[in-house]
Amino acid sequence: MLRLAVLGLILACAVSLSSTAVILENGLPIMWAQTASQVTELPMQDGIVTPDPWQFLHRLSFYRLIIAATDPFMGSMGTNATDSPLWGLPLQLGWMSTSGRLADPTGATTCGLQTDPMCISTQSWWSCVSYFVSALPFLSAAQQGFLGAGVQVQMQVPEGVQDYCTTYADCAARYPDAMAKWDAFFQGLKASTDSPLPENEKKDAILGLYWAAQMASIYASAACSAKQSHYSSAEVTFANSWLNSAEYVAAARFQSSLEKSAMFMSPMPSRILKDGDNAPHIADLSQEENHTLSIFSWIKNINTLLGGSLVRMWKSAMCSVSTRERGRSLLEQLLLNPGFATSTFLSIITGMSTSC
Repeated sequence: MLRLAVLGLILACAVSLSSTAVILENGLPIMWAQTASQVTELPMQDGIVTPDPWQFLHRLSFYRLIIAATDPFMGSMGTNATDSPLWGLPLQLGWMSTSGRLADPTGATTCGLQTDPMCISTQSWWSCVSYFVSALPFLSAAQQGFLGAGVQVQMQVPEGVQDYCTTYADCAARYPDAMAKWDAFFQGLKASTDSPLPENEKKDAILGLYWAAQMASIYASAACSAKQSHYSSAEVTFANSWLNSAEYVAAARFQSSLEKSAMFMSPMPSRILKDGDNAPHIADLSQEENHTLSIFSWIKNINTLLGGSLVRMWKSAMCSVSTRERGRSLLEQLLLNPGFATSTFLSIITGMSTSC
């Protein structure tokens, strides 16, 4: 099974060098069929689950197990099996892998390269940020009973690496806000089954808890910032604008289903950016990738020029179920429609923020 997974990841990486990012395989996240479908398929020691989050299939398995465990509580998301907002996370991890962003950026090891494609580097800024939106929710899900009664988890950690929390208690002590918000999300899912709210409001409330947890993990990942020194200034600029974009997606409570997430992930840059890469004129990236990079950069630059008021204005505009719905549509237009004028985006936000 692992040999098949390795071959598949090598092929996906090879394809991504010549086209947009490869994130799907037979309509599901890459390598999905090779992941653990039961928590007992992960390594165990003395009755404790001991997964290796620095192995791609293990980290991907966290998502498969969480999605399966939470699906019974996701009825308000829709009738499809892939409507859960959690599907965005494995697609994001797959994009990071096939675009080379989980590999060792220092070049000191072969971790993440074609000779060792299942390895996730502890030196990668991207894999560090990903740790906060994979290991932390998995530990919280176990603590809240979603993986079975009494299941305890202890993350493996490579020798000599000390800057990652490995248990629920450890992560809760070091990143209390992130763990508290993941706990609130899982507890909120359970409570939603007895909620008298209409389905659209129940869905909005669950998405609100989900994105609050996501953003708390992203804020906690500031612990990864020193690892950005391994990358080009172009990649660092993109990484920071990618983080900044999460503020808008979260405030709009984007339903990151498999289908919607694939739309937004496909035009993400399929390789690490180099010095001199200047969108929208990067010759070996597609028109869609160049457009995505340009929009990310524009949003970040405008917000900086306005002293952070673009984010504040957007958040204040996302004040109700209906305005958040409109906000999601606006983000789709901005990111996926090259003909959509950025000035239109600004004028609409201004109008929306005054109507709340």
